[in-house]
Amino acid sequence: MTAPHDDRVRGFPAFPAGKRRRGGFARSWWGNAWIKAMEETSLDQSQLKRGRSHAYAGHVGPITVSPGRIAATVRDHHDPHHTRVFVEQLGGTGWQRLLDRVAAKAGHIAALLDGDMPHELAEAADDAGVPLLPTIGELEPECGCPGWEHPCQHAAALCYQVSWLLDADPFVLLLIRGRGQRELLDELRHRNVRHEQAAEPEQATAGMQAIAGANAREAYATDVAPLPADPPPVTGPELPLDVPEAPGVRPDGLRLLVADAAARARELLAADDPPAALDAWQDAVRMAATHPDDEVRARLSRAGWRPADEFERAVRVWEYGGRTGLKVLEAEWTEASGPERPLRR
Repeated sequence: MTAPHDDRVRGFPAFPAGKRRRGGFARSWWGNAWIKAMEETSLDQSQLKRGRSHAYAGHVGPITVSPGRIAATVRDHHDPHHTRVFVEQLGGTGWQRLLDRVAAKAGHIAALLDGDMPHELAEAADDAGVPLLPTIGELEPECGCPGWEHPCQHAAALCYQVSWLLDADPFVLLLIRGRGQRELLDELRHRNVRHEQAAEPEQATAGMQAIAGANAREAYATDVAPLPADPPPVTGPELPLDVPEAPGVRPDGLRLLVADAAARARELLAADDPPAALDAWQDAVRMAATHPDDEVRARLSRAGWRPADEFERAVRVWEYGGRTGLKVLEAEWTEASGPERPLRR
């Protein structure tokens, strides 16, 4: 399907003959709503049946859609007939109300561009008094055949095939109501630009009011209130840590780790320049030196970090010199500064 340069007149090639569809003539809910408006107007079901047959048989020629009008030549078993169906267009005020509803939600126009007609959009249009979908009696057929039926089989065939056009492109319905796709999108774009331009002065005024809320000279000359005093240190007895028995976990060891973590956290918070993190070996030495528990020291020594005598030497160094002492112990010395091997006590 192609759209000519005139956005208000669109031509669609004829549908070829095809098999009957299951589950309804149209596939979309808005296409079926179009068919319902036509079928509920009919007083002769036989004309509808013949119209469906003509539509499936490919007897409808190229279809032209323009505001308020669809037209095609429909052939029956005898002659071609020029057939038209008229639909009331929306007026200027109606279009403004409809555009307000479309612009109110970005998802509406996105859905239309994606080939969908949201129920919410149709309901919003109905609430605004500008129904998009025709209702009973709104489709006015006109045909050159001698039949007097309303609609005749030729107009019915045309309406059935228009439902296929609506399935593929809901903008066809908007064109029938009076606006082409490009025209509609341009109006929405201009409307958004006007809204943004109208909002800019208000936003600028609000911004200036916010900026003009205080004089800089006066603000800097104002005495700054002193900071509140530091809270007193936490005092009181230590809270007992209840560690239940668990396979492979010693409660006393877990309590020791929790207490050690709390003590280190306090030291880090109080330090102006927190020291660098310790590696696993250094931390094991620190724990053995700062927790005078023979069992703790023995377990750390058996962990296999280094030979037992080297571990004991490092622990004694930490007891005397802390982190700095351990660093000196493990430093490599050159001939200019001292022995090459680690310092021994």
